Amino acid sequence: MATADPSPDDLTIDNLTSHVIKLSSNIENERLKFVFAKLIQYSHDFVRDTKLTTAEWEAAWQYLTAVGQDCTPDRQEMILLSDVLGISALVDAINNPTAPRATESSVLGPFHNHAHEFENGQSIASKGVIGEPMLIHGTVSDTQGKPLSGVAVDVWETNGNGFYDMQDPEKDGPDCRGIFHTDKDGKFALVGVRAVDYPIPHDGSVGVLLRLLNRSNVRPAHVHFVLQHPDCVRLTTALYSNDSVNVALDPVFGVKKSLIKQFTWSEDGEVAKKYSIDMLERADPGGKRTVGFWVLEHDFVLMRK
Repeated sequence: MATADPSPDDLTIDNLTSHVIKLSSNIENERLKFVFAKLIQYSHDFVRDTKLTTAEWEAAWQYLTAVGQDCTPDRQEMILLSDVLGISALVDAINNPTAPRATESSVLGPFHNHAHEFENGQSIASKGVIGEPMLIHGTVSDTQGKPLSGVAVDVWETNGNGFYDMQDPEKDGPDCRGIFHTDKDGKFALVGVRAVDYPIPHDGSVGVLLRLLNRSNVRPAHVHFVLQHPDCVRLTTALYSNDSVNVALDPVFGVKKSLIKQFTWSEDGEVAKKYSIDMLERADPGGKRTVGFWVLEHDFVLMRK
């Protein structure tokens, strides 16, 4: 038997949620109606289940207000909050199912930005940038093994101090980022710097949360990629250094086993000459001094639409 809608005087802990959902459902967009009904239901259930106090509710909205105030055109604190709560990783996993052989996706992160286009083999690091030279190269193919030409390979990374160009007040344009296109054989190559572990911004609201939860704010060394081809599904991913102690502690949950790579050391002078790499002198684990550069190689596989 149908009952009358509650009047404002009749609203209780038990019937308030359904009343709010009903008043929020007078729209034609079925997807929007569904999403907001779930949002209202789950948020109300959370309040009931935790018996949220007024003081806790006030702390929550004050915190979210602070997150918004921390945002600038070059700093997306709200995305960073989504990252550290694992929401970004979950959205990524739901929306990017991986076909057999296809490269897995990873989180975009808050530091993707405009980049200049380069020719294959050129450097994305400006002259004098801090960091050890690293050749980044590979191929792009589809899941059937067919090389893909003309793939836009958008690459970005930090410098050797762990800072993106957007975080450096002395940078007035893109650095350590660039867009390349695969050749007729699906190959691409560029020169960057060896990626290093770095702390995500922790001087704002997200840092407050990480300290509250006693969590690490250091990401493992990685290089970001977005690959786009008109016949393929866009891929957002990253490659992570296998020698980073922070691989298992990534505060934004972007690491996947298939994306962990070894940054290798090369002493190949001919390759260095080909890509105009200034070779670096360093000591190997045994103490022997060698001259060379780092190499990150990976073969990406895209899914056809």
